[in-house]
Amino acid sequence: MTSIPRAPLLLGLAGLIPFVWGALTLFSGPLSAFGASTFGPRFVGPYVQLFYGSVILSFMSGVLWGFATKTTGAQAATGYALSVLPALWAFFMTGGGPVSAATNLIFGFLGLLMLDFAFARWGLTPAWWMPLRVLLTAIVVACLSVVVI
Repeated sequence: MTSIPRAPLLLGLAGLIPFVWGALTLFSGPLSAFGASTFGPRFVGPYVQLFYGSVILSFMSGVLWGFATKTTGAQAATGYALSVLPALWAFFMTGGGPVSAATNLIFGFLGLLMLDFAFARWGLTPAWWMPLRVLLTAIVVACLSVVVI
């Protein structure tokens, strides 16, 4: 297994803070009250997770687009077409209330992981990409699952 460079690992883990924070505020009334009074009500519980999850799926579309630039011809067209799917998923599938939105974000992040795997199989990602993506996706899905249960 290729080790993940320190900067991507630390930044990736830092990117989990809104997901973890949202899950923690669902379990703790005092923490939720603190967060709502300090940061505002949209920065606690599922609200922070759902909004941030949509942002991250859109961001990851850009990352995949960048990987697609390493290709040419039909593979490039396929890469570009696949790269926009996470952003479109976030846009169309995160309405309908917190449980529905969280469920759809879980499917979006799992679908993104499959796209990551495809791009890695095509040799477009760094060798450490999949270990990082599996770790981050597992934590995101676990945090979003708190909303669904």
